[in-house]
Amino acid sequence: MLSSGRRALGYLLDQITTRGFSVTPVQSTVVVERWWEVPLSKLGSPPRLHPRRHRIYKLVEDTKHAPKEKMELILTQNVPKLGGRGETVFVKKSVGRKKLLAQGLAVYPSPENKQIFAEELRLLREGTIDERVQTRTGQLTVEYLKRCKLRINKMPSEDFKLTSEVVRRRFLQQLIVVVPPHALKLPFEPITELGDYWCDVTVNGMDTVRVPMSLVPYEDHSASHQRLLKAQRRQQAAENVKHQMEEEGVTSPTSDNHKQD
Repeated sequence: MLSSGRRALGYLLDQITTRGFSVTPVQSTVVVERWWEVPLSKLGSPPRLHPRRHRIYKLVEDTKHAPKEKMELILTQNVPKLGGRGETVFVKKSVGRKKLLAQGLAVYPSPENKQIFAEELRLLREGTIDERVQTRTGQLTVEYLKRCKLRINKMPSEDFKLTSEVVRRRFLQQLIVVVPPHALKLPFEPITELGDYWCDVTVNGMDTVRVPMSLVPYEDHSASHQRLLKAQRRQQAAENVKHQMEEEGVTSPTSDNHKQD
């Protein structure tokens, strides 16, 4: 039985060698090894296999459940939710072959293609404003800034001044947008009075967006300050009621009791 099994295995190996491994691509591979080590045999003698022990195997690797590698491509056009022209992306092989490559939206990252798009990006950066094209990320930033409004609280300090540095910090804290110093322009600087203003933000040196900006009084959100405001509002409401009753000629019950005494 053992010799017939070896002959069958040898026949299969000869067939695979004759046809070539590239003819039948492997869909999934399972790598196993014997649980019990086979002892060495004499020179020229076949290994002595135990009838049951040496038929027990343990799984080493199963490529069917292994994480699938993604395909690296260079986009030739702006693709929504993926990237802009010249950007390198990693996508599933099915998406890369059936959509991006099939529709001409991407190319393989060969050295020639990388050099072509790197030169194109360099020319776009160094060209004039009319020749340059806004990147996809820049377009999304412009659309986002058009919907934003900046609100800045005036700190309770007499030396407080609203400068470009303060505005850039508020952009990062409120809108999570990093604005370089050269990309921000205020109507005048510094701003000290409360009111509504504006600021111009230039994205990638091309598109400028005017963002509304308001300087409002300082608000303390601590619990003690909120209790103080609540007490002040209650006192103000009581004073308003008392003033209204005096205008209508109605006396309070407490004043009537004093008159009777």
